[in-house]
Amino acid sequence: MSEEKLELDPKTTALVLIDLQKGIAGMQCVPHTAAEVIANGAKLAESFRKHNMPVVLVNVNRGKNNELWVDVPVDQPMMPKGMTPPPDWDQLVPELNVQDSDILITKHQVGAFYGTALDLHLRRKGIKTIVIGGIATHQGVEATARGAAELGFALVFAEDAMAAMTEQQHDFMIKEMFPRMGRIRSTETILSSII
Repeated sequence: MSEEKLELDPKTTALVLIDLQKGIAGMQCVPHTAAEVIANGAKLAESFRKHNMPVVLVNVNRGKNNELWVDVPVDQPMMPKGMTPPPDWDQLVPELNVQDSDILITKHQVGAFYGTALDLHLRRKGIKTIVIGGIATHQGVEATARGAAELGFALVFAEDAMAAMTEQQHDFMIKEMFPRMGRIRSTETILSSII
Protein backbone atom coordinates (compact mmCIF):
# COMPACT_ATOMS: atom_id res chain seq x y z
CA MET A 1 0.00 0.00 0.00
CA SER A 2 1.36 3.36 -0.99
CA GLU A 3 1.05 6.40 1.22
CA GLU A 4 1.81 8.72 -1.67
CA LYS A 5 -0.43 11.75 -1.41
CA LEU A 6 -3.41 11.99 -3.70
CA GLU A 7 -5.36 14.97 -4.88
CA LEU A 8 -9.07 14.26 -4.69
CA ASP A 9 -11.28 16.87 -6.30
CA PRO A 10 -14.42 17.33 -4.18
CA LYS A 11 -16.44 18.11 -7.32
CA THR A 12 -15.68 14.78 -9.01
CA THR A 13 -15.05 12.31 -6.16
CA ALA A 14 -17.58 10.16 -4.31
CA LEU A 15 -17.34 7.70 -1.44
CA VAL A 16 -18.94 4.27 -1.90
CA LEU A 17 -19.20 2.01 1.16
CA ILE A 18 -20.26 -1.58 0.56
CA ASP A 19 -22.43 -3.75 2.83
CA LEU A 20 -21.73 -2.10 6.17
CA GLN A 21 -24.95 -3.56 7.48
CA LYS A 22 -25.91 -5.44 10.61
CA GLY A 23 -25.90 -8.94 9.14
CA ILE A 24 -22.46 -8.59 7.57
CA ALA A 25 -20.77 -6.35 10.14
CA GLY A 26 -21.48 -9.03 12.75
CA MET A 27 -19.10 -11.46 11.05
CA GLN A 28 -15.48 -12.04 12.05
CA CYS A 29 -13.25 -9.97 9.78
CA VAL A 30 -9.50 -9.66 9.19
CA PRO A 31 -7.01 -8.03 9.00
CA HIS A 32 -9.20 -5.20 10.29
CA THR A 33 -12.14 -5.90 12.58
CA ALA A 34 -15.62 -4.94 11.44
CA ALA A 35 -15.58 -2.23 14.12
CA GLU A 36 -12.37 -0.76 12.65
CA VAL A 37 -13.74 -0.89 9.12
CA ILE A 38 -16.96 0.81 10.23
CA ALA A 39 -15.08 3.48 12.22
CA ASN A 40 -12.87 4.32 9.23
CA GLY A 41 -15.85 4.26 6.87
CA ALA A 42 -17.70 6.63 9.21
CA LYS A 43 -14.69 8.99 9.29
CA LEU A 44 -14.57 9.05 5.51
CA ALA A 45 -18.33 9.62 5.26
CA GLU A 46 -18.21 12.49 7.75
CA SER A 47 -15.40 14.21 5.87
CA PHE A 48 -17.02 13.71 2.46
CA ARG A 49 -20.28 15.18 3.75
CA LYS A 50 -18.41 18.13 5.25
CA HIS A 51 -16.89 18.82 1.82
CA ASN A 52 -20.27 18.36 0.05
CA MET A 53 -19.00 15.22 -1.67
CA PRO A 54 -21.43 12.38 -2.41
CA VAL A 55 -21.61 9.53 0.08
CA VAL A 56 -23.08 6.31 -1.30
CA LEU A 57 -24.10 3.64 1.20
CA VAL A 58 -24.77 0.26 -0.34
CA ASN A 59 -26.56 -2.61 1.34
CA VAL A 60 -27.50 -6.03 0.06
CA ASN A 61 -31.01 -7.43 0.40
CA ARG A 62 -31.72 -11.03 -0.49
CA GLY A 63 -35.50 -10.76 -0.11
CA LYS A 64 -37.66 -12.21 2.66
CA ASN A 65 -37.04 -15.78 1.49
CA ASN A 66 -33.87 -15.20 -0.56
CA GLU A 67 -36.07 -14.78 -3.66
CA LEU A 68 -34.16 -11.70 -4.85
CA TRP A 69 -30.73 -13.36 -4.77
CA VAL A 70 -29.25 -14.94 -7.87
CA ASP A 71 -30.01 -18.65 -7.57
CA VAL A 72 -27.68 -20.61 -9.82
CA PRO A 73 -25.85 -23.86 -9.09
CA VAL A 74 -22.58 -23.24 -7.23
CA ASP A 75 -20.15 -25.44 -5.33
CA GLN A 76 -20.09 -23.18 -2.27
CA PRO A 77 -23.21 -21.05 -1.66
CA MET A 78 -22.84 -17.80 0.25
CA MET A 79 -25.82 -18.77 2.39
CA PRO A 80 -26.99 -22.36 2.87
CA LYS A 81 -30.27 -23.32 1.19
CA GLY A 82 -33.25 -22.75 3.44
CA MET A 83 -31.42 -20.27 5.70
CA THR A 84 -33.33 -17.00 6.00
CA PRO A 85 -31.54 -13.85 7.18
CA PRO A 86 -32.91 -12.17 10.34
CA PRO A 87 -35.24 -9.20 9.75
CA ASP A 88 -32.60 -6.49 10.41
CA TRP A 89 -29.84 -8.27 8.46
CA ASP A 90 -29.83 -5.65 5.68
CA GLN A 91 -30.02 -2.52 7.85
CA LEU A 92 -27.02 -0.17 7.66
CA VAL A 93 -25.05 0.05 10.91
CA PRO A 94 -25.96 3.13 12.98
CA GLU A 95 -22.32 4.25 13.21
CA LEU A 96 -22.55 5.44 9.59
CA ASN A 97 -24.95 8.17 10.76
CA VAL A 98 -27.00 8.10 7.54
CA GLN A 99 -27.91 11.60 6.34
CA ASP A 100 -30.63 12.81 3.99
CA SER A 101 -27.93 13.82 1.50
CA ASP A 102 -26.56 10.25 1.28
CA ILE A 103 -27.33 8.10 -1.73
CA LEU A 104 -28.73 4.76 -0.59
CA ILE A 105 -28.36 1.82 -2.98
CA THR A 106 -29.83 -1.62 -2.35
CA LYS A 107 -28.36 -4.42 -4.42
CA HIS A 108 -29.49 -8.00 -4.87
CA GLN A 109 -26.19 -9.52 -5.96
CA VAL A 110 -22.51 -9.16 -5.05
CA GLY A 111 -21.70 -6.04 -7.10
CA ALA A 112 -23.44 -2.69 -6.66
CA PHE A 113 -23.73 -1.59 -10.30
CA TYR A 114 -25.78 -4.27 -12.02
CA GLY A 115 -29.53 -3.78 -11.57
CA THR A 116 -29.21 -0.56 -9.53
CA ALA A 117 -29.14 3.18 -10.23
CA LEU A 118 -25.59 3.61 -8.87
CA ASP A 119 -24.01 4.50 -12.23
CA LEU A 120 -26.83 6.96 -12.98
CA HIS A 121 -26.42 8.71 -9.59
CA LEU A 122 -22.65 9.04 -10.02
CA ARG A 123 -22.77 10.24 -13.64
CA ARG A 124 -25.46 12.85 -12.93
CA LYS A 125 -23.22 14.26 -10.22
CA GLY A 126 -20.20 14.38 -12.55
CA ILE A 127 -18.23 11.81 -10.56
CA LYS A 128 -14.99 10.54 -12.06
CA THR A 129 -13.29 9.02 -8.99
CA ILE A 130 -14.68 6.59 -6.43
CA VAL A 131 -13.17 6.02 -2.99
CA ILE A 132 -14.33 2.55 -1.97
CA GLY A 133 -14.43 0.43 1.19
CA GLY A 134 -16.61 -2.12 2.92
CA ILE A 135 -17.03 -5.78 3.75
CA ALA A 136 -15.92 -8.01 2.19
CA THR A 137 -12.77 -7.04 0.32
CA HIS A 138 -12.91 -10.05 -1.99
CA GLN A 139 -16.66 -10.03 -2.58
CA GLY A 140 -18.80 -6.87 -2.61
CA VAL A 141 -15.87 -4.45 -2.72
CA GLU A 142 -14.11 -6.35 -5.51
CA ALA A 143 -17.26 -6.87 -7.60
CA THR A 144 -18.27 -3.21 -7.29
CA ALA A 145 -14.74 -1.99 -8.00
CA ARG A 146 -14.54 -4.19 -11.10
CA GLY A 147 -17.86 -2.79 -12.32
CA ALA A 148 -16.64 0.76 -11.67
CA ALA A 149 -13.38 0.15 -13.53
CA GLU A 150 -15.25 -1.29 -16.51
CA LEU A 151 -17.40 1.85 -16.58
CA GLY A 152 -14.33 4.11 -16.60
CA PHE A 153 -14.28 5.37 -13.00
CA ALA A 154 -10.91 5.93 -11.31
CA LEU A 155 -10.66 4.02 -8.01
CA VAL A 156 -9.07 4.67 -4.63
CA PHE A 157 -9.22 1.72 -2.24
CA ALA A 158 -9.40 2.60 1.45
CA GLU A 159 -7.39 -0.41 2.66
CA ASP A 160 -8.17 -0.03 6.36
CA ALA A 161 -11.86 0.59 5.63
CA MET A 162 -12.30 -2.91 4.24
CA ALA A 163 -11.83 -6.47 5.46
CA ALA A 164 -12.49 -10.07 4.51
CA MET A 165 -13.14 -13.38 6.25
CA THR A 166 -9.51 -14.54 5.93
CA GLU A 167 -6.23 -12.65 5.61
CA GLN A 168 -5.49 -14.53 2.39
CA GLN A 169 -8.70 -13.23 0.78
CA HIS A 170 -7.93 -9.63 1.78
CA ASP A 171 -4.21 -9.75 1.00
CA PHE A 172 -4.66 -11.25 -2.45
CA MET A 173 -6.97 -8.41 -3.46
CA ILE A 174 -4.75 -5.70 -1.93
CA LYS A 175 -1.47 -7.06 -3.31
CA GLU A 176 -2.47 -8.63 -6.62
CA MET A 177 -5.76 -7.25 -7.93
CA PHE A 178 -6.53 -3.75 -6.64
CA PRO A 179 -3.12 -2.22 -7.63
CA ARG A 180 -4.09 -3.01 -11.24
CA MET A 181 -7.50 -1.37 -10.85
CA GLY A 182 -6.65 1.78 -8.89
CA ARG A 183 -4.69 3.25 -6.00
CA ILE A 184 -4.58 1.83 -2.48
CA ARG A 185 -4.31 4.23 0.45
CA SER A 186 -5.10 4.43 4.16
CA THR A 187 -8.09 6.31 5.50
CA GLU A 188 -5.81 9.04 6.90
CA THR A 189 -4.06 9.54 3.55
CA ILE A 190 -7.41 9.77 1.79
CA LEU A 191 -8.72 12.29 4.33
CA SER A 192 -5.64 14.47 3.84
CA SER A 193 -5.98 14.27 0.04
CA ILE A 194 -9.24 16.17 -0.36
CA ILE A 195 -8.22 19.46 -2.02
